Amino acid sequence: MNKYQYKVQGVDYEVEIAEVEGNIAKVNVNGIPFEVELQKPINAAKHPSMNKPKVEAPKPAPTAAPAAAAPVAAPAAPAGAGSPVKAPLPGTITDIKVAVGQQVNVGDVVLVLEAMKMQNNIEAEYSGQVTSIVVNKGDTVMEGAVLLTIG
Repeated sequence: MNKYQYKVQGVDYEVEIAEVEGNIAKVNVNGIPFEVELQKPINAAKHPSMNKPKVEAPKPAPTAAPAAAAPVAAPAAPAGAGSPVKAPLPGTITDIKVAVGQQVNVGDVVLVLEAMKMQNNIEAEYSGQVTSIVVNKGDTVMEGAVLLTIG
């Protein structure tokens, strides 16, 4: 099992790669199991430690969005000017209710985050104009991830 430490926009993540079969990787991010679909299979000859035989039956993993690389705080897109709206808990973006340039008020629903089979409305914490949206529908995000900015 390979362990990696990542810091994405100031949030620390511990990623363990448990197993890779073809283009499916079983990973644990901060102790949460995920099945990740890789765009290209990893060459087993270059990474022999990733093809170890199974020691125990894998735990069921939460459903991840297809082609999601791993849960991330936010893509490495430059954030717009303004105050960030952050994910209150880990989950998957199921709907984005606003667009860049749109005016929002405190309490307006800006996007929907699914966590543990529940839809959570994420509301604007500030009034202003949406200056950037750094997630897409289907993205998996961790707690504290910047979702969008309001300026």
